[in-house]
Amino acid sequence: MGLNACGIKSKYERQAFHASYVSLARRKMGLNACGIKSKHDSDAFEGVLVHMSKMLEKIRARARSLQKTIVFPEGEEPRTVQAAAVLRKEELAQPLLLGSPGKIREVAFETGTDLVGIQMVDPRESPKAGEYAAALCEIRKAKGMTEAEAAKLVSDPMYYGIMMVKMDEADGLVSGAVHTTGDMLRPALQIIKTRPGIKVVSSSFLMDCPNRDLGENGLLVYADCVVIPCPTAEELANIAVSAADTARTLCGIEEPRVAFLSFSTKGSAKHELVSKVQQAVAMAHELAPELLLDGEMQFDAALVPEVAAAKAPGSPVAGRANVLIFPDLQTGNIGYKITQRIGGAECFAVLQGLAKPCNDLSRGCSVEDIVNTAVFTAVQAQA
Repeated sequence: MGLNACGIKSKYERQAFHASYVSLARRKMGLNACGIKSKHDSDAFEGVLVHMSKMLEKIRARARSLQKTIVFPEGEEPRTVQAAAVLRKEELAQPLLLGSPGKIREVAFETGTDLVGIQMVDPRESPKAGEYAAALCEIRKAKGMTEAEAAKLVSDPMYYGIMMVKMDEADGLVSGAVHTTGDMLRPALQIIKTRPGIKVVSSSFLMDCPNRDLGENGLLVYADCVVIPCPTAEELANIAVSAADTARTLCGIEEPRVAFLSFSTKGSAKHELVSKVQQAVAMAHELAPELLLDGEMQFDAALVPEVAAAKAPGSPVAGRANVLIFPDLQTGNIGYKITQRIGGAECFAVLQGLAKPCNDLSRGCSVEDIVNTAVFTAVQAQA
């Protein structure tokens, strides 16, 4: 079913609609930003991690070498202040907190957090506010934005933070401890916009599986699992290209092998849902001809060489896929949970498709969740 049936017309309305699903799903699940419950208590903000997957260790090492600046619009929020201290202490990134410096120091005192080396900026008093307002007014002039409206918006930490990323004064943004997904995604789409050639923002789940025979030594990328409920064929193609880029940039997978999933393998079933996936494969080939991708195929045909040999002989992807594209949000969300809960995989979620990285948290996130999301954002920013 297309979203036009819901009266949704513009790209921004569509993305805001998708964002509502993200927030609703997270409230229903009671999960953190990675889709898993926190394993650690508040001691995590001191950098004491009981367990860390090898994938996460590698991503943290890459972030440490990059030293990217990550801006936090919710700079007065206690967990965010604590996470900033971890990032600075462990040299994972350069955190920048937006808000009243006095309020931030008060929160730091109450939580016993060391603010040494952490930048703080109050958007309401920033000397950059005029420059940002002028730039925002120019970006949105076709929508009738006035200078007064732009000046009011950049006094808001969310818009100020998005403008910092847009103006290359921060490398990425993390929010969601207080704000909804839509609060961040709306200005991000308006100002930063999507990557060239990509029309939608989606998500990827990084699945670190105990079975090292799967994917890339146990690492799989699932998309999309939390953003677009009923993707069109074109949106599926966009999701696939973005997921392959996430696999390469964030996971260090040199050769993404993308499988479009279905209940059919290579025409074994005839149905309009199968046809949509077949159309998506063709569109993805046109969008990124250099990518190794194939479909439609069933889950086992994508991952198990023996099944692939029988069902999809000659496929360059079947039996060894490391990026799995689910046909809709229901299958993607169910699939990652099965892999996590029954398969014992660790999972971490990121947004993808924006021209510059902005990532979302659950409002129930832990300090560790914020740290990890900032680390992912820092590595995404290298692209």
